[in-house]
Amino acid sequence: MLLTPCRESAALSELTGSRVFAKSEYLQRTGSFKERGARNALLLLSDAERARGVVAASAGNHALALAFHGRDLGIPVTVVMPRFAPLVKQARCRAFGATVELFGDDIGEAKELADRFVTEHGMIYVHGFDGRDVMAGQGTVGLEILEQVSDAEAVIVPIGGAGLIAGIGQAVKTLRPQVEIIGVEPENCATFSAALEKGEPVLCPIVPSLADGLSVPRVGPNAFALAQTVVDRTIQVSEKHIALAILRLLELEKGVVEGGGASALAALLSGRLPHLKGRNVVLVLCGGNIDPAVLGRVIEHGLVADGRLARFRCVISDRPGGLAVFADLLARVGASVKQIVHERAFASPDVSKVEVDCIIETRDHTHIAEVRRALVEADFEIR
Repeated sequence: MLLTPCRESAALSELTGSRVFAKSEYLQRTGSFKERGARNALLLLSDAERARGVVAASAGNHALALAFHGRDLGIPVTVVMPRFAPLVKQARCRAFGATVELFGDDIGEAKELADRFVTEHGMIYVHGFDGRDVMAGQGTVGLEILEQVSDAEAVIVPIGGAGLIAGIGQAVKTLRPQVEIIGVEPENCATFSAALEKGEPVLCPIVPSLADGLSVPRVGPNAFALAQTVVDRTIQVSEKHIALAILRLLELEKGVVEGGGASALAALLSGRLPHLKGRNVVLVLCGGNIDPAVLGRVIEHGLVADGRLARFRCVISDRPGGLAVFADLLARVGASVKQIVHERAFASPDVSKVEVDCIIETRDHTHIAEVRRALVEADFEIR
């Protein structure tokens, strides 16, 4: 387990208006903060419990951490993963020597099978976020932050099951209570906010999110009981801002960070934390295990959100030179054509014209507006 860096980022500071420090937990050996809690839980097992082995339900990061440290400590590990779990995480768990079982469509259903392993085989269940030993391990992130950024004023922490923010919040508030602890959730799965509203953990529907590691149907009762006493505020972020945050971290920090890990930056990019302008803010970039097959699509979503990729349909002349005139205009306004598809069969009854679906690369949203204005002024019909 690594003591991960927490470096000041000039690029992110300039982008957000805060003085930003990035706690890079995605640099852990298995790609996330989960190693801390998993290692602590395994070290606290008795010899008899170690011999029986451990089991957990996880979409990936907790499973990876448990598999890796179980191998290191000689403890048999079984992980139950939902059927949608990224293939790369399944393969890595097996490579670390864990037994991988696929069951159910979400973590809640996967845990049903894991519970049967406990009942039928006497395995020890290691909860990914609600075990007190796991939360204590995650709290070491908070201790390191205070040592690495002595003048930190706020820490932004992604929330899934709430174990990470409970551990970090407890550590930080105990030693430096004036530091603001801010939780961030995806809009598609705001289970902590739902629990705050109800006063207790509640079951919430799971909607697919780029922050798949944060998508749990219910926060842990132990984690919630602790977290609600140390979290100062909670905000929700859109899929658009999560995609944009992944793109910004890739471009500016040269870091591959998954959706859940990038949510802390998404919170700053959302514009919903204006009081943090000019303040010392630590972003907990908690994981980097994004599926390579998904990364390309996420980058494209981020480019669209950033106004650097645009799509539109336009009617142009189908006579010789018509496409050249259209392309020349786009070149003159500085747009780069990425793709053009002609549509003749279902286009205008005027056979001298043709519809084209066009994808262009642009600088920003203002540039997109300039392109559209230039097309209209040149009498091109945009649909």
